[in-house]
Amino acid sequence: MYQHTAKERFLRYVQIDTQSDPNSPTTPSTEKQKNLSRLLVEELQAMGIADAELDEHGYVYATIPANTDKKVPVICFCSHVDTSPDCSGAGVKPIVHANYKGQDLVLPDDPSVVIRKSEHEDLAHQIGNDIITASGTTLLGADNEAGVAAIMDAAYILLKHRNLKHGKIRILFTPDEEIGRGVDKVDMKKLGARYGYTIDGETAGSIEDETFSADGAKITIHGVAAHPGFAKGKMENALKIAARIVAKFPDKLSPEHTEGKQGFIHPVSFEGNLETATVRLILRDFSDGGLKRHGKTLQRIVDGVMKSFPNSRAEVQISEQYRNMGKVLRRHPQVVTYAIEALQRAGFEKPLKRSIRGGTDGSRLSFMGLPCPNIFAGEHAFHSKQEWVSVQDMNKAAETIVHLAQIWEERS
Repeated sequence: MYQHTAKERFLRYVQIDTQSDPNSPTTPSTEKQKNLSRLLVEELQAMGIADAELDEHGYVYATIPANTDKKVPVICFCSHVDTSPDCSGAGVKPIVHANYKGQDLVLPDDPSVVIRKSEHEDLAHQIGNDIITASGTTLLGADNEAGVAAIMDAAYILLKHRNLKHGKIRILFTPDEEIGRGVDKVDMKKLGARYGYTIDGETAGSIEDETFSADGAKITIHGVAAHPGFAKGKMENALKIAARIVAKFPDKLSPEHTEGKQGFIHPVSFEGNLETATVRLILRDFSDGGLKRHGKTLQRIVDGVMKSFPNSRAEVQISEQYRNMGKVLRRHPQVVTYAIEALQRAGFEKPLKRSIRGGTDGSRLSFMGLPCPNIFAGEHAFHSKQEWVSVQDMNKAAETIVHLAQIWEERS
């Protein structure tokens, strides 16, 4: 029906390194994220969106003007430009595996990296589609350049086909989502939207209306240093204390032993020396009460270990990251209902409504006054060298956006 541009855009976008940095205090955390953001502004302006702009904090704002006389709520579509710090995003070489036939995909620059059909269930639904992967030494960047490409393609379609009626649409591209700071500096007044959708999900035809609630935690151990040759009865090694604390975390509360609605306590970094050591963690649960229990469990473990080290001390700091957006979305059911209808119009007879064991910018945007579920972009195996996306799934994501814009106009 439409002449899609998502594939060509995606192949351009992923070759720009936009990895964010959790250790940087700036916004954006890395200046290189703006390299893609500037390109997006240029492409939006070339489409005829005159107000497309990149602000000092790395946010891209743009408007697709309404082409209807109806009073339609302003809708926002949002994706993030940064890629995960978990795997290198420098020098990405995207490979298009045309007309996928169901085989395992061996990535040429490191043949030990194999995307196996037995390990990636969604590949079974991709027969005949065009699969894009990286070359084996980097992540691909489908998280979230697939969403960016889908939004850009949808904008192109809406502007080209003036007969598609819609209200005012705002586009938002954010930095630093992967490090939990994606909406720290977003200007909600400037954005001026009533409802929103992030395009940052996995399986085609899916919508996520619930996320984890999330806290970050930091344990700082202050040990007792001494010369190792004369340390008996004196030294209390901060690294060993920290290691003992981590070893006490119960397996039943670890990501590798949980699924569904089960939460976890997950150490993500460990650093330090004899005198001072730091452990950083993420705490996750679908309920705020469960999240509080994880914090108490963490404190109890630390207190218990520290009893064996009377001359050392430990500090536990817990900070809020985001909360389950389902709380907000339940008060605005039409946001999800319209999205399900848009998925059906895009060809998904039975859309998948899911709870995501993670978070999106929409988690926080929902609590900032912009109810914002998450729609699929087609990204799979994100944050890894096995990351992949299909061209047809990105096209379907763009079509879903177009249908959503029309549905909001029709229902107004």
